[in-house]
Amino acid sequence: MANTFFITGTDTGVGKTLVTEALMQAASDCGLCTVGYKPVASGCEDINGELKNRDALILQDASSLALPYAMHNPYAFAPAIAPHIAAAQAHQQIELAILNEGLTALKEEGAEYIFIEGAGGWRLPISEQAYLSDWVKQQQLPVILVVGIRLGCINHALLTLEAIHHDGLTVAGWVSNQLYPNMSQYQANVDALKQRIKAPLLAEIPWLEGNPSDNIDAYINIDPLLENN
Repeated sequence: MANTFFITGTDTGVGKTLVTEALMQAASDCGLCTVGYKPVASGCEDINGELKNRDALILQDASSLALPYAMHNPYAFAPAIAPHIAAAQAHQQIELAILNEGLTALKEEGAEYIFIEGAGGWRLPISEQAYLSDWVKQQQLPVILVVGIRLGCINHALLTLEAIHHDGLTVAGWVSNQLYPNMSQYQANVDALKQRIKAPLLAEIPWLEGNPSDNIDAYINIDPLLENN
């Protein structure tokens, strides 16, 4: 049975892909077979006749198994807009059953750890009636929260945690990610979050120049994820 985690964020652009890649690398460093899954993605490009998302390609590349792109990202939309709007424009409907089938297929391939990257924040609409969090709840997946450290992050983090707990899910850990090099009172904000978030802190990622994915796994403490499974 694969150990599966869902990575969400306090907002879009807070580093979910970076953290998901880092978690995958850290698990691989432990000799574990890992796979990344991006169920829904907007802002895709046509590459050789197939819509592909940059973040999903990163997860595909970081995976231990060589699998077709569509297994990593079953729903891909061209416009860089909310997925439920992009789906409507494409005359498609995002179905939870398809997300389930995709996850089952990855498990059947023999992945030991599956890291699923969400889109946007926790309450991401995927249709007029459903949210991506509904699927996470249906699957009863433990959640990892990425907090982008910027003005307002304490409120965003605590509200997101409340919503996750309200859905009856476990927060397996959280990551702080410094988004700006010279944020005022950066450490005070991080300390306030450490005081209030009871889940394990898996990483405190500083501002990284150049290619932030280089050796990013060095910041990850994956032990809490290994110990709980």
